[in-house]
Amino acid sequence: MSPKANASLFAALGDETRLALINKLAKGRPHSIARLTKGSNLTRQAVTKHLRVLENAGVVRNARDGRESLFELNPKPLEYANAYLNHVSEQWDEALTRLKELVESP
Repeated sequence: MSPKANASLFAALGDETRLALINKLAKGRPHSIARLTKGSNLTRQAVTKHLRVLENAGVVRNARDGRESLFELNPKPLEYANAYLNHVSEQWDEALTRLKELVESP
């Protein structure tokens, strides 16, 4: 992924409301905006706004079913984010190991 796509993805994931929407969508079938709004204090407009951010980051796909928009999770960007974070974690582990060896060497 490009640096711009990375920034968009991580910015989209940096909001607790959007993470809650991802959690709902991760449970399986596509959801309507009404279903995603149910049980929250958010308006349909607010949910729509958050879904658009997720859609622009590639995390959510939108499909029409008659007059209704259905949203579903696209796991590929999340898999990429997981792999990227694992890679960065490995780099930090290696750097910390080198630092420890340097500090503890006589």
